[in-house]
Amino acid sequence: METDPLPGAIDLSGWNIDFHPLTIGIILALIVVLLLLFTSAMISGSEVAYFSLSAAEKQKLKKPGRTNQRVLENLDNPEKLLATILVTNNFVNVGIIILTAFVANNLVSFVNAPLLEFIFQVVLITFFLLLFGEIIPKVYASHTALRFAKLMALPLQTLEKLFRPINSILIYSTGFVNRRMQKHRKNISMNEISQALELTSEHELSDEKDILEGIVKFGNKNVSEIMKPRVDVVALDIKTEFDEVINTINKSGYSRIPVYIDSFDNVSGILYIKDILPHYHKTKVFKWQTLIRPPFYVPDTKKISSLLEEFQKSKIHLAVVVDEYGGTSGIVTLEDILEEIVGDITDEFDEEEKYFTKIDDKNFVFDAKILLGDFYRITNCDDTIFDEVKGDADTLAGLILELKGEIPKLNEEIKCKQFLFTIKQVDNRRIKEIKVKIQ
Repeated sequence: METDPLPGAIDLSGWNIDFHPLTIGIILALIVVLLLLFTSAMISGSEVAYFSLSAAEKQKLKKPGRTNQRVLENLDNPEKLLATILVTNNFVNVGIIILTAFVANNLVSFVNAPLLEFIFQVVLITFFLLLFGEIIPKVYASHTALRFAKLMALPLQTLEKLFRPINSILIYSTGFVNRRMQKHRKNISMNEISQALELTSEHELSDEKDILEGIVKFGNKNVSEIMKPRVDVVALDIKTEFDEVINTINKSGYSRIPVYIDSFDNVSGILYIKDILPHYHKTKVFKWQTLIRPPFYVPDTKKISSLLEEFQKSKIHLAVVVDEYGGTSGIVTLEDILEEIVGDITDEFDEEEKYFTKIDDKNFVFDAKILLGDFYRITNCDDTIFDEVKGDADTLAGLILELKGEIPKLNEEIKCKQFLFTIKQVDNRRIKEIKVKIQ
């Protein structure tokens, strides 16, 4: 007598699925699968536990104790630790898959149901392996990292010794690939990072963005790019009489003034105005030279990030910049360095010094001594645009001299890239003013 299938039941009669009885071999295989799944869970959890330990938890591990010592020994070589975890996990997962397939083939036969066989042997096994062997243990280990790391300290050391030959091959091959990749790795340019900053947020304040861009470009700038050139430096001859020194201080308004012997190439020291204030009322025969402090010299090729550290350690604010021949190129101050990050710093005593006049979006008039970095920012162009032609030039006048090869004549036009430079003021020794048209 035939019966109809119950409503909602799946009729498997047409698929010819056969179930086989349990044997001792299958039971043992199932037990081994469960043990391997537990091992996979512990190994996967240890990966998260070890590599998510906080600084405070690592500090706790410095307390006396053999377990703490084992955890620290594992952390001493993270590459070896990671190799041990990955190799062990792969061996265990392969074992789980092979044994699970063996159990499935000996328990169930899918004669006319290849789709169901695929779902059972691939999808179902993968799901359980990921859920119980990866996801759950990693979530648990992330919340109990220190405890989990201590629990797995000894097993991981044992496994490291067991798989040491394989680990060595893996670490060596990874290091070899890394070395090969580093040779061909393309460095990200400062301009690309600046463009990334432009794209981060349309609502970000422009001042914050400018500071971030200043930080990005800060480490790549030399002292020569931000220094005040010697022709613009206010300095004192060591033979100057005291009343003239006072007049120079009053006119310049600077708090530190270089002092030289015979020529500015021989700077003998720096006069701090705060040192001279107690003697302000004295006559012109006062020996102000006794107040001079020793100068601090830096090469013009020095990175400004390194100079900032030296300023902080030495507690000084001004350095004399020298070229490769020992001649004085100019001076650089702490304020000059900080302005590279935060922009111009002015106080109520500073006189505004305009280095350019904007006629319209395509036409400007620049003071020839403006730094190229400032020129790039004002004209909104790539700061590598003149790298092929500027040579060692740091100012717009230097760029023109590199392009022309000689001091140009008044109203002479020089074209480079999309810029048309017109000389507006010049003398026999120096370019003073340049009109720039962006074509």
